[in-house]
Amino acid sequence: MERNASSSSTPAFPPGIGNIFSFAAFNALSFQIVLASPMILYAKTLDASATVLGIIAGMMPLLVIFQIPAAKHVTSVGYKKFVLGGWSIRVVFIFLMALVPLTEIFLSKESRLSLMLFLLFFFNLSRGISSCGWLPWITALIPAEIRGKYLAREASMVNIASFITMIIAAATLGGNPQGWQFAAIIAFSAVMGAISLIFLKRIPEVSTPAQISSSNTPVPWKEISNYPPFRKLLRMTVVWSFAYGGMGTFPIAYLKVMVGIPEGKILFMTAAMFVGGLCSLWLLGARLDRLGSKPALALGHLLFLLILTGWFLLATSLLAFSIPVVLFLMFLTGMSASIIGMATTRLAMAVVPEMGRSHFFALYSVAGSLSLGIAPVVWGVFIDALQSSETIWHGMDMNRYTWFFVAVFVTFLFSLNRCHKLEEPAASSMEVLLKDIG
Repeated sequence: MERNASSSSTPAFPPGIGNIFSFAAFNALSFQIVLASPMILYAKTLDASATVLGIIAGMMPLLVIFQIPAAKHVTSVGYKKFVLGGWSIRVVFIFLMALVPLTEIFLSKESRLSLMLFLLFFFNLSRGISSCGWLPWITALIPAEIRGKYLAREASMVNIASFITMIIAAATLGGNPQGWQFAAIIAFSAVMGAISLIFLKRIPEVSTPAQISSSNTPVPWKEISNYPPFRKLLRMTVVWSFAYGGMGTFPIAYLKVMVGIPEGKILFMTAAMFVGGLCSLWLLGARLDRLGSKPALALGHLLFLLILTGWFLLATSLLAFSIPVVLFLMFLTGMSASIIGMATTRLAMAVVPEMGRSHFFALYSVAGSLSLGIAPVVWGVFIDALQSSETIWHGMDMNRYTWFFVAVFVTFLFSLNRCHKLEEPAASSMEVLLKDIG
């Protein structure tokens, strides 16, 4: 009787898992500066084009490709040691980045931009290699029955920390930031990254499967990619990543270039994304484990179609620009991205078999990240190519950003189609999810 009672209850988090949440919080306080809006805005002060902004946004996911060669080493080194080594190296590069804005007294804008791109490359390279060990490590640590609960709690820590980061960055930069102000927020990022290493060291290690770590057999990448549930997830992830790839960069560029909003106000608006991310936890919560990932993915896609409709109306001037409208769109963006991110990761944890787990996750991460990295470069070139094509059509301002939002909308439709083809036998429908929320 005791055994039946305990088996029906939800498993508790294993000892030491609290360190993962602390690491996630301090890591978010760090990476949101160098990988998100503050770095995009700094690049704009150096007269970066949309293409260069796309390169900055795409560099991190593109360099995840190095997970493929790293996957054969991670099990022999150990998950914890592998991740800790890479994260430590990238913190060093953040400290170096903090010095770049201070070189304005003797370096031109072009030189500073080139130097920042150089440092960002090596920062993202170290991250791309070492992140190979993260998902296999966490998947081995967290019981399958509570992975949705874990992802929701981790997402809450990331969104709270990210919100705090954007508020700090916005207050520091103000309306007409100088070099020292950008140096200050990047230095803040470096210090938070260093603190995150303390908690990373405290996360429990897990043993890697002996048959995998000791095997010298060539990795069957073709067989891995053709595993049906995994293949369908890969296809959706690639299309979704391409659709989402420009949404963290070019709405920000639109607000700065086309509307003329100061940096500080843009970052305050961006902070609404993380409030939306927190609210996604209220929408999902325990529902993700109970109802499955597919209905959450469908809901997230439909919300993104609504978001892009709003940006289109703003860009065409059919809807008058107002800060409340932008805040609402940012809020929905954070909510939708968080919903899709949690649901996709949970589904990947469910469909990836234990044997070859590091390689499955490496291919999963690389496929999505390559698409996520290529996307902002492609979208940036697309926007730059349409720079002189602005026209008024039936009362609508059809400018380069208008066409960007139209193209992303169409790409999300393809991603939604792929979402419906995913394999998750126990999943409920989106209607059941909406009824449960209501």
